[in-house]
Amino acid sequence: MADSNNKLDFTLIELNAANCKSEEDNLRGSSATVELRDNRLVCVEYPAVVKSATNMLATLGGEHTVSKTYANPNRRIELRFRPQDPFCHPLCGNRFPSANLLLRVRRRVGKKDPKDVEIHMDLLGVITTTYKFQGMADFQCLAVHTAAGKDTSLYNKIILHKSENQAFFEQPMPYFLPPAIFSRLDTPVDYCYRPDSSCNLFPKNNNSNFISLNRIRRPNNAIFVSFSDPTVPSTCLEAAKVNWTKACVKDFDKVAEERIKEMFESRLIWSRNAVRANINLHPEKLKLLLPVYAYYMVTGPWRSLWVRLGYDPRKDREAKKYQMLDFRIRCSTKYGYSPGDVPVKAKRSSLDYSLPITLNKAGPHAASLMDLPGKEGPSTSQDTAPVIYQVKESSYVFREGMLPPHRQMFYQLCDLHVESIKQVIDQKTEDDMECNERDGWCVVGTTDKLRDIISEMIIKLVKAKKQDLPVNPRKSTRQHKSVKSTVYSDYDVDDDDAEEENDDGDDEDFQPSEGSENEMETEILDYM
Repeated sequence: MADSNNKLDFTLIELNAANCKSEEDNLRGSSATVELRDNRLVCVEYPAVVKSATNMLATLGGEHTVSKTYANPNRRIELRFRPQDPFCHPLCGNRFPSANLLLRVRRRVGKKDPKDVEIHMDLLGVITTTYKFQGMADFQCLAVHTAAGKDTSLYNKIILHKSENQAFFEQPMPYFLPPAIFSRLDTPVDYCYRPDSSCNLFPKNNNSNFISLNRIRRPNNAIFVSFSDPTVPSTCLEAAKVNWTKACVKDFDKVAEERIKEMFESRLIWSRNAVRANINLHPEKLKLLLPVYAYYMVTGPWRSLWVRLGYDPRKDREAKKYQMLDFRIRCSTKYGYSPGDVPVKAKRSSLDYSLPITLNKAGPHAASLMDLPGKEGPSTSQDTAPVIYQVKESSYVFREGMLPPHRQMFYQLCDLHVESIKQVIDQKTEDDMECNERDGWCVVGTTDKLRDIISEMIIKLVKAKKQDLPVNPRKSTRQHKSVKSTVYSDYDVDDDDAEEENDDGDDEDFQPSEGSENEMETEILDYM
């Protein structure tokens, strides 16, 4: 038991099965009192015999990888028995809360009298988290080519250890395409092909939800409008009102409804990030609230934006300020700039891909006794911290002297607070001009000019912060000027993901601006 001085009493009992004559002979040992240290430790139940701690840690990815895994509660720890092999499939361990004690016991035996035994105990800390490997190891693929009963290793031919010339890549090679993953599960599941009790196998009508080739439509009831549609809706669907009435159960939900109503009265068109930055509401509830007051534009200069019901921007020249600008930062060494020169991380990267078995989407674990407050501390059952769902302003606003939080951003023209950009937007058009699907109410070529201006501002900002920004001296001034307008702001999507490489080398003096998720993920998938 623990006393008031945070000390624990332990009694070590040595069981000797060879000399099991009586109960007194079996119970030998001594007791000691050790100090309880407030050190929280992490335990990994390693599924192998450890002879070298260094080699064991290397199979887990090193100390940095273990710390990074521990920082994410939903991530499983990965163990690779061949850490030097990039094709080695990992063995994943699950994370469990625990309240175990780590003891260091030293047993000293006298040289003259073997019965003279001294036992010293130290309590190193409390193990609050334990990783256990409970799943099966995945199949392993070796980079080996088999021909005529002979196995030939391919590692030296397919893994680059140094810079190679063109002849190295043109040499004949046998095909070696290992699968990324064999199974999405690593634990046995007793499925037995039993039917779901909640599923009606014989629906009475075609509108019932049952397992079919098509995905069940989400009941968010948003209205989608294309640029070619002749009219726009003036009222929302009745089902959208019903769904929001069911979800609007708390006071802050009603406050959010009044807030979004005022937002669409003061500004007719909003992007999703702009709405999330000005209202504190759960994203799932926001999906139900937006279709009540706005419809979603799918194509045209206002694509991916929410427009107030009854308002048609194609008939109003003032809607030019609400148009959407698709801006993308592109870096490539062929233009004289590498991805690491612009400190803006890519949202998606093939180098940072996580296999499905490495993530555990289970709910949070039960609270541990170590996390409960003491008797003297304040009660936290009612005084919980409010949850903030709002995103930062940089997720939809661009100002001079700031970097975009992502390499692809969707800006509305009214959110570009730069004087030179406003001058380009305010260019007058002819009176008989019609709304264009690409440029809207703007002069033809306005979007390209805006991308050039933003790209040049980003390059100047990076140069001011990082004086060692490499520039290809062989490029002429005219060529370099055209590079700045194409490398960072091309609208084509041919190699969008190919050039978005993950730059892990962060600069401590110049960190990229942090924002929310951009709108690269289309919102149509949330409502279909």
